[in-house]
Amino acid sequence: MSLFSGWRAALRIARRDAVRAKGRSALVVAMIALPVLGVTAADLTYRSALPTLAEELTADLGAADALFTDQGMGPVRLEQMPDGIMWQTPEDAPETLPDDERKPVDVPATFPKGSRHLTEQSVPASVTTRHGITDTQITELSVADPLLRGRVELTDGAYPRAEDEIAATDAFIEASGLSIGDRVTVRGPEQVYTLTGAVELPAELEARSLFAVPGAVIAPWQKTADGDKEILPPQASNLQWLVQGPPGAGVTWQDVLTANEKGVVVRARQVVLDPPPDSEVPMAAHMQGWETDNAELTAAALTVAAMAVLEIVLLAGPAFAVGARRSRRQLGLVGSCGGTRGQVRAVVLAGGAVLGGVGAVAGVGAGFGLTVLFRPMIEDFTGNRFGELTVRPWEILAIAVLGLVTGVLAALAPAIVAGRQSILESLTGHRGTRRSSRVLPIVGSVVLAGGIAVAVYGGVSGNTTLVAGGSVLAELGLLGCIPVIVGFLGRLGRRLPLTPRIALRDAARNRGRTAPAVAAVMAAVAGSVAIATYTSSSAAENDYDHQPNLTAGTAALMTFDTTKKADLPRARAAVEQNYPVSGGRTDLGRLWAGSDCSVYYEEENGCGTLAIVKPTGKAHSCPLKGKGAKELALRISADEHKRLMNSPACVDESSTMVTFGTDENKIVIGDAALLTSYVKLDDPAAAKALAEGTPVLLNSAYAKDGEVTLKAVHTYNERDKEMRALHPGKVRTTTDRLKVYVAPDRYASTPGIRMVMPQRTADRLGLHSEEDGSIYTLNREPTDAERQGADAAIEQAGNRAYVMTANPERQGDDEAVLLILALFAGVVTLGAAAITTGLSKADAEADLTTLSAVGAPPGVRRSLTGFQCLVVALTGVLLGTAAGIVPAVALRLTDLREALADMRADPMESAYTPIVLPWETIALLAVVVPVLAGLLAAALTSSRLKLARRAG
Repeated sequence: MSLFSGWRAALRIARRDAVRAKGRSALVVAMIALPVLGVTAADLTYRSALPTLAEELTADLGAADALFTDQGMGPVRLEQMPDGIMWQTPEDAPETLPDDERKPVDVPATFPKGSRHLTEQSVPASVTTRHGITDTQITELSVADPLLRGRVELTDGAYPRAEDEIAATDAFIEASGLSIGDRVTVRGPEQVYTLTGAVELPAELEARSLFAVPGAVIAPWQKTADGDKEILPPQASNLQWLVQGPPGAGVTWQDVLTANEKGVVVRARQVVLDPPPDSEVPMAAHMQGWETDNAELTAAALTVAAMAVLEIVLLAGPAFAVGARRSRRQLGLVGSCGGTRGQVRAVVLAGGAVLGGVGAVAGVGAGFGLTVLFRPMIEDFTGNRFGELTVRPWEILAIAVLGLVTGVLAALAPAIVAGRQSILESLTGHRGTRRSSRVLPIVGSVVLAGGIAVAVYGGVSGNTTLVAGGSVLAELGLLGCIPVIVGFLGRLGRRLPLTPRIALRDAARNRGRTAPAVAAVMAAVAGSVAIATYTSSSAAENDYDHQPNLTAGTAALMTFDTTKKADLPRARAAVEQNYPVSGGRTDLGRLWAGSDCSVYYEEENGCGTLAIVKPTGKAHSCPLKGKGAKELALRISADEHKRLMNSPACVDESSTMVTFGTDENKIVIGDAALLTSYVKLDDPAAAKALAEGTPVLLNSAYAKDGEVTLKAVHTYNERDKEMRALHPGKVRTTTDRLKVYVAPDRYASTPGIRMVMPQRTADRLGLHSEEDGSIYTLNREPTDAERQGADAAIEQAGNRAYVMTANPERQGDDEAVLLILALFAGVVTLGAAAITTGLSKADAEADLTTLSAVGAPPGVRRSLTGFQCLVVALTGVLLGTAAGIVPAVALRLTDLREALADMRADPMESAYTPIVLPWETIALLAVVVPVLAGLLAAALTSSRLKLARRAG
């Protein structure tokens, strides 16, 4: 018999066996097809969502041949790469002039002869919405022109064609609540436009912007601003030109070089797609060494692929082992008819090839189908439309081959065992006695310890490659120890009731079936726990370093235009009517010495200053500044470092000191209500001090003997008649010693306020003061609609105020990430537990029949199945949790190393790098998922069994 004829027979036997055992075959096919499906869908999605070079050009140029951009350097020669993105000014180029001295560039003169063009220019603007007002970007561009097809597409209505028409992206329409036909007003010039159509940018589906025809927004706005000095002119972006070259010629590299001589950068379609040789690119000589190294990314991808294959092999291997045992009589007949051990192994391997091939084909087909079915959802998630479904045949073929190879690898170990089995054992059905390997646990323990050591060393040294390699080694070492751990489970059931005792002993007796399933669960849970632990730890670090801009649960209404008397009552009513205000309002004022420094056209030396002079001496100096600060920072604990950072002496030394509407000295006019509602200082003595005219100082480091030194430099503007009347004469400096009430140290870190001064004290000192805003207590975070409504009402008040809310400590994405990881690991755990439970039932039918024959109640079969599933799930989850902590800890050690380096450079930087276990995720995996798996297995198992004669 030739090799090929032998394999034909083996494949025929394997195919018939697969058809005969439909349930087990479907299980194996599903295990192989599911990862193939996922990889196929991921490959198709990645290749389709990642735009090709031609699709990138369409997103930038539409149907035009090139985009010409004036870089604002004047007519100065530039150099650029063929991609039109990277450019520079040559070293021998003349020095550029200031903006007001540069000569304008005649960009259209650089276009190829016989070409036509469109202009494009954008401007930020504030516009009205159905809810109120919002900020957006308006682009003047003839979006109806065919040159824009592929870049801007109409989804509803009509393109704007007149100067009083405008189009909006779908995302803007959804956020603003507007509809086609509604009126949109551009605030400032108060120009009104009709919303005629909805458009989308295929490369930017989330963009919220408006489109108008050229000359419809910017020119009228500037004209209105020239006529009315109260209206600020728009700050438009650089003008760009979309150019369609001469028919059949396009825009060539020579055209690009000609434009570069005039200071214009060009992104030309045919140049990007077919770039010239480096010898013709002047800038290419300066771009050596810009290639990126993707070695780490490739290594990570290969590691993930290898672990995925290992997990499939671990899950599918027991199924082939059970199949080989159930077919042992057939395999024995092959041997009795003259078949060699190699041919017996070939039959089992052929089963892996048959089922692996079917799984690969089914997975690839399902991957294509699901990608097409969920394409709109995927496009919305990625934020861009697929130009077309990009298929790389060789990649798809490699994925299919991977599925086939995985099936063969899963059948390899059972094939070796079947080949070693004697013909007598196969025909009689006796398994014989086999001892577990004594070497494997020892090797596994050594590899486990070595992997942990390598991962920790990688974390301490900052080598993430060693961290990844050590983590994989530790996991592989733990895999080698699993058979011993599973064997130990049998000893735990001595004092347990019947069904859990049988379940534990069955798991220990059939280690070849239980250990791989436990390993597969461990692998999935380890990855999820590692990412979840790192995410939780990073979130805790961010919360630790968080510096709030306001006291939590508050909002501040502030004014920023003091050229007029602000209509604060109407602005306050706007906030109270639109925001979820739960408490009363607390007003505060600002004060300064001399002219109003917030007026934008005042020169810096024309403003007065007001400051609290910090006393000198060790008691008032921050120990994290100056001599010995580095040694102190490295010596103390993270908690002590944070205590020092929030201490009165150090809290104002940080470069990230936060204020809201006040100057850096953070002195405000307020009363006792401000102390209780915002500062959270409910102290009758402090309220009494304010009522008597004594300021309340929140930072004790600025006080000495119960007094502060207040230094004011009074300067006056000729238009400031009020201040001139109060303080006639030349510029003068006053220094006053004020008695203050010093609040406890814990209030020194109150955001935005250092000292609260009564109004009468400010008047007595001759300081200029006026209402600056109000503080509100909120019962929740306001929605976008509420913000837009409040902004519109404030705008109608005409005082140019704004509202700010407290920034949250943590972004909401962390909880979503942890939930997704838990769900992923839970699904894999349920699947692996279900697989091993199904194999246990198929492998132990004779034992279950014996239990029923000796009078076991019908519920024993159901409860036994449930406990078998629980044992696998719980063991795998606990081992996976332990394995997942290793890479997380190693990566946090890498972060600690970087944090310590930052602290050495600046002792004010925190080196707090906690390791926080995601107890919610671990509890979900360690308690909920195993119990759920056991209950489902018990519920789906029939308690009745038809008795059959037991052979042997």
